Amino acid sequence: MPCAPVFFRDTRLSLSPSCTPWRYRMSTPWFSIRGELPAQRAALLTALSFLIPLGLWCLVSYVPPFTWHPDVTLTIAGDRAGSHTVYGAGDRVSKSHFPRYADGVRSHNIELQQALASDDPPAANQRAQQRILRHLGPWAADQGLISRSDRRNDEKIYAVWRGIAQGEIEPRGLSDENITIIGSNWQILAATTGELYQRGQLPEQPLLSLVPQGHSSNPIYLPAPHEVLIAGVRIFTDEPQGDQPTMVERLLHSLKIVFGGFLIAAIIGVPIGIVSGTFAAASRLFEPFIDFFRYMPAPAFATLLVAIFAAHDAPKIALVFMGTFFQLVLVVAKTTRQLDRSLLEAAQTLGANNPQLLGRVIIPGIMPNLYNDLRILLGWAWTWLVIAELVGVKTGLTDFIETQGRWRNFDKVYPVIIMIGMIGFTTDQILAFCRPYLFPYAEPRKPGWVARILFTVPAAPVLLFAWGRRQARQRNAAMEERLAEIEEHQP
Repeated sequence: MPCAPVFFRDTRLSLSPSCTPWRYRMSTPWFSIRGELPAQRAALLTALSFLIPLGLWCLVSYVPPFTWHPDVTLTIAGDRAGSHTVYGAGDRVSKSHFPRYADGVRSHNIELQQALASDDPPAANQRAQQRILRHLGPWAADQGLISRSDRRNDEKIYAVWRGIAQGEIEPRGLSDENITIIGSNWQILAATTGELYQRGQLPEQPLLSLVPQGHSSNPIYLPAPHEVLIAGVRIFTDEPQGDQPTMVERLLHSLKIVFGGFLIAAIIGVPIGIVSGTFAAASRLFEPFIDFFRYMPAPAFATLLVAIFAAHDAPKIALVFMGTFFQLVLVVAKTTRQLDRSLLEAAQTLGANNPQLLGRVIIPGIMPNLYNDLRILLGWAWTWLVIAELVGVKTGLTDFIETQGRWRNFDKVYPVIIMIGMIGFTTDQILAFCRPYLFPYAEPRKPGWVARILFTVPAAPVLLFAWGRRQARQRNAAMEERLAEIEEHQP
């Protein structure tokens, strides 16, 4: 089809968007009221909407002029005398506090050495000695010398102490100060316990504490992207402790809560919304109370739902239902009222009664917009997930988020939050992608090659069957015409 010229008020000749050359298309303004963007610009802006926040996150995490590292993440922790605060590897301390913390451990070691040189040297219990040995466990796991599950395995950690002291293991990342302390402690360990670890046979002479080490890091509530990525991989690959469910089991449970509550709300709410939007009597019967009830906070009914449904999944699904049902009814009713009235008048002119208007005009007419409404309301249902899974017994992804957040492990919280967002966004995009093909009469759109593959390959058997039926009908029609011609020419 030739390109059709389009004349504007300034009388300059232009071309239709599908035929516009690239140099003319690039002159199209980026910000045009109610104007459509070219596909390339739309794709670019969509990518930037995700890349800009990620870039800012990386900027404050990695780029030196902009880095914001107010904390120090401990790679090796140490013990201090007279302190009730116990730190472990992976904990964060402020940069202002870290020097005082390290100096406190050094002072403790100096006081201990002076006490050991006195006439009445102190003695240490087995638990205190064991804790000092284990301070090297996280470092050994980070270096790949032991597995992460062996960070509290005293026998393997003891072998790491021996290897560093005897020069068999390269002490990468350890300060000279700590290497000296490891050598000094090993002399005491070797003289009492020996080359191999023996449970309950640690020396009574107190060991020196390792001096804390760490690296600059983001604040505890904003871990670096690579830390979030590593933690995300680990929470899906590491075996859960005890009888805790796996992350996949948690995810499936949360999906059941969200989709279960939304599905029940849609099954009940869509018919009520359509009827309310169609008949004024139904609107006055249902909508005033629903409009009143939707202002009540659904979490306020949590204890009541537990009393009714018991503390399992039922009250959680009921809370998602309550959080979406009332808004769903009102949205569907409004969508129904927005149907073109001329369609109803035309059908009534042709003699359609109320059931026919409802089944053949109203419902087919609102289906494209109803589809969009349900897409949006499904996203609304996702926002109720965390509150719903706190009802009764904490379960699913929310249990993991709440537990890790309480222990300040935000590098494990972010992957789960991002995963929830990705699932919701992907679901929404798939539903939006399917809309033109489910309702081609509402939004005609020529499918691209990707869409043709996605929709043609699964439907190939059906298409082949339909094509075969059509060919058979055409052959039968041709045969009937031929037989009719033969009968006409027979005497």
